[in-house]
Amino acid sequence: MNYTLENIVNHICDKIKAHQQELELQYNASKVEIGHFYIDDILPEAIAKACFEVFPTQSEMRCLKSIREYKYVSAQMDKHNPLLEKVLYAFQDKKVVALIGEICSIDQLYADKTLYAGGLSMMADQNFLNPHLDNSHDAERERWRVLNLLYYVTPNWKLEHGGHLEIWPNGPKKEPVLIESKFNRLVVMATHQTSWHSVNKVQSNEASRCCISNYYFSPEPL
Repeated sequence: MNYTLENIVNHICDKIKAHQQELELQYNASKVEIGHFYIDDILPEAIAKACFEVFPTQSEMRCLKSIREYKYVSAQMDKHNPLLEKVLYAFQDKKVVALIGEICSIDQLYADKTLYAGGLSMMADQNFLNPHLDNSHDAERERWRVLNLLYYVTPNWKLEHGGHLEIWPNGPKKEPVLIESKFNRLVVMATHQTSWHSVNKVQSNEASRCCISNYYFSPEPL
């Protein structure tokens, strides 16, 4: 099936609108520390599965390996299947951005059209991302980074596989809140000067945890 950008945007908007009140409650309950919400089955299953099926291999991505992290990334969307680009930029559509702004009570939100920090990420067996804070601004340092959007597309990804988002509302020396990287789940997380987060180590050699990520910026910090 040939999925259009408009079709994908409409699916996202319809799903968010159907659960908007619930999502606002999620975010408001957590925003004093690290505001976040998640919504499952954000796109039709067929689209989510298609994203996974055309996701680039490790050899087509850049490996980031250090004490801080071990993962594979790519922001060169024109080198990959067009579906991935459509889904990534669907989350940057003005209608989607406006809806998420309503949920998080942020008046001015701007998508990261240059993919300064967004794009594709893959985490295979033993990959990880240690607790850290995101960069505070966009590439030109004109706007503050305020929201991180993570869309997971690996089918049948289970708790025991690892590779899950951890947020640390009381700092990296305390206990984290774990948010599973479930298939077809969108997670939205606030980014600010105390929004410590990480990804625990992947413990699966059957598949890799694949994610399509975006950042939103604003003239004012959270």
